[in-house]
Amino acid sequence: MNRSHILIVDDDAALLQALPQALQLRMRQVRVDTAESAQVALERIAKVDYDAIVSDIKMPGMDGLALLAHIRELRPETPTLLITGHGEDNLAIQALRGGAYDFIQKPIEREYFVASLQRAVQARQLRRQVEAQQRTLAAHAAALEATVAARTRELQDVLAAKEEFMSIAAHELKTPLTSIKALAQITRKRLVHADRPEGELVARMEGAIGRMELLVSDLLDGARIEAGKLSLRQEPTDLVALCRQVIDEQGTDTQRTIDLCAPEATLWTQVDPDRLSQVLINLITNAAKYSPPNAPITVGVDHDEATVRLWVRDRGIGIPLAAQPHIFERFYRAPEAEVQTGSRLGVGLGLYITRELVERHGGTITFTSDPGQGSTFTVTLPRLPAPASVNEGSGHQGRHEDEDGVN
Repeated sequence: MNRSHILIVDDDAALLQALPQALQLRMRQVRVDTAESAQVALERIAKVDYDAIVSDIKMPGMDGLALLAHIRELRPETPTLLITGHGEDNLAIQALRGGAYDFIQKPIEREYFVASLQRAVQARQLRRQVEAQQRTLAAHAAALEATVAARTRELQDVLAAKEEFMSIAAHELKTPLTSIKALAQITRKRLVHADRPEGELVARMEGAIGRMELLVSDLLDGARIEAGKLSLRQEPTDLVALCRQVIDEQGTDTQRTIDLCAPEATLWTQVDPDRLSQVLINLITNAAKYSPPNAPITVGVDHDEATVRLWVRDRGIGIPLAAQPHIFERFYRAPEAEVQTGSRLGVGLGLYITRELVERHGGTITFTSDPGQGSTFTVTLPRLPAPASVNEGSGHQGRHEDEDGVN
């Protein structure tokens, strides 16, 4: 126990001399101050935070009970023991009600007195330790908050710089790619018109340029999602018509047969048609990439009373079991999955973006896959009753190119 500091208050000079001597014999490292009146005691209490205070109740002028009230105001955490005469039970009860730690009856039994005082000192010192620990924790919490705030500002600066870089990259990459693509198309047409075999090589170059455009768009969409700036323009959309249009475009672009399994009737949902087209394109591209050239790809649409479902099934290599929990993670590419068709170019953003787009529409995306047997990805969206009228051209599909200042 640390060195304790005690104040004894009594108008009896003999008691003021005897009690300190008794305490110093029975308590280690104790320092005892004395005061012959309550007024003197208050002056000392104002300057010193004692570990415990002992006071007689009956004193001329201010008595011990009044002194106790002042102590509770000045030093509410300091335990106070009051000394009462033998048989003065009412005073003892008043002392305890007034907040006294204990009361000691005269004639004083020194063993009991010392034991009670030691408990009071220990309680006060433990409370001080708790208070010190609380201050330390508060200071540590404040330091952590300051560190978090500083790191947050740094992260915000990094994200702002990243967003600025992606905006610049959009202009610097997409503009020349568009020019190169246009020149390649013109060159291919001229070579084909001249019946030159180099036309096939230029066609392959066009395909590579198209893949580069998709890669740039994926990087930009990933940055928009991370920055919380991916916008949606939702409207009533016929899911069946959207699928037919995307399948026609993808069948032409990929030179693959893509089957549609859908009802003849319309199925409506509230979506951004451009972004939902992007979801379907990503799923078809993923299916084609991990399927042999002659393996079938099927796009299906079905529904129940509350939802519509869009699914894409392939008969490719499937997803390795170890990769399945991570398939929607950003920048993840299954290490054991070999590309079966097309370019190996990619950064692992397609399925990540697909899931984000689906969830931002209030939908869910799930998959089933058996290695060596193929995979089925299913998108579930809220069903919308058929609108009374649909604006002409609402079925337009295509990827957003300009959003929130990022091109």
